[in-house]
Amino acid sequence: MHDVRKRTTGLLSLLERRREPVVVQTLRSATAATIAYVVALRLSPEPAPLTAPLTALLVVQVTFYATLTNGIRRVNSVVAGVLVAIAFSGLVGLTWWSLALVIVAALTVGHLVRVDEYVAEVAISAMLVLGVTTVGFTAWARIVETLIGAVVGTACNLLLPPPVWVDEAGRSIGDLARRVRQLMLRMGEEAAGRTPWERAAERLHEARLLDQHIAHVDASLRQAEDSLRLNPRVKEGLLHRVVLRTGLDTLEICTVVLRVLARSFTDLAKARGAEDLFPPRVGATVAQLLSEIGDAVVSFAVLVTTHLSENADAAEARLSAELHTAAGTRDRLAELLREEVAEDWANWQLLGAVLTETTRIVDELNTEHRTRRLLEELDRVSREQRAKLPRMTRLRERLGVQEELWRNRTGFGERSR
Repeated sequence: MHDVRKRTTGLLSLLERRREPVVVQTLRSATAATIAYVVALRLSPEPAPLTAPLTALLVVQVTFYATLTNGIRRVNSVVAGVLVAIAFSGLVGLTWWSLALVIVAALTVGHLVRVDEYVAEVAISAMLVLGVTTVGFTAWARIVETLIGAVVGTACNLLLPPPVWVDEAGRSIGDLARRVRQLMLRMGEEAAGRTPWERAAERLHEARLLDQHIAHVDASLRQAEDSLRLNPRVKEGLLHRVVLRTGLDTLEICTVVLRVLARSFTDLAKARGAEDLFPPRVGATVAQLLSEIGDAVVSFAVLVTTHLSENADAAEARLSAELHTAAGTRDRLAELLREEVAEDWANWQLLGAVLTETTRIVDELNTEHRTRRLLEELDRVSREQRAKLPRMTRLRERLGVQEELWRNRTGFGERSR
């Protein structure tokens, strides 16, 4: 009985993991490479056409946009390298100096045709073709195998759509928000008592380490943005990209301000010496304010990573309520600090900096500020797309008008609402 339960648990775990992006990508890559090899065996004159599965493996990236762009660049790099080899084979044989000339020429051509990371592939193709006796035969075989691998890799992405990495990016954003909240809570707890400057400096170091997490989230978000481009499963890819990107920008600003706040705490701890970092009432209010702001940061991350409109409305309402509470605590802190400065103005700059920095975070998380920034970013991206692809933009607008006319005639729009 125990063995049966263990096997069942393992099977359920396997079924859950089969939808993970890494598992899906591994299966897609292996499938594309295998199919490319089978097709190349029938079409390529080479007995072991390994260039085809290699190309398919490199072309099938984690997103369809990356697959398409990588396939085009890889085909261009191979064709360019073959042409360079054919040109040199008609003039010189294979010697050390001719090999050097071929490499220099191939790398130069690679930069001219803008194949990006496949510049070295141009030189590799040229050397492989130049090193054989039957140049025409090998050149043709290499081009055919590369085209087979690129076509199969692109077709696999159409038949087996790549995973959308939005959820992974959302988890990264949520993890960053929770780290920010935990640091705010620790700083708030220490603000209520005597804090040695060494401990305050440790919090400053933790705030600086958040930059590494921002870089990780940015890489995850770039992958998610690519997965939304040209993906048939995504209807509003532009909106998803802009929402996530502006959300990360806001969290990054909050992280920078938090680092400045930690710097102010460290300087204040040095100035206070053996005294408490803040008077008791001020310290308790600072701790409460940082706790409330930390909760708002997490709610903001939930808001920008929520897809369903109902959940988004609930997340926005919760964020607005938390920001309203934090603003009230901030106003109370301002009154306490004003009284403190009136009695002892020795550290008024640092006390004022604490108030300014917490206010800045509250303002950055404001829902109205986020909406305005989101609309500005949407307008900017739309203008850039219209400038880059004017014909595609006109076609989309024309199709959009036709779809709207069809909805009005059939009444579909009213029913869907």
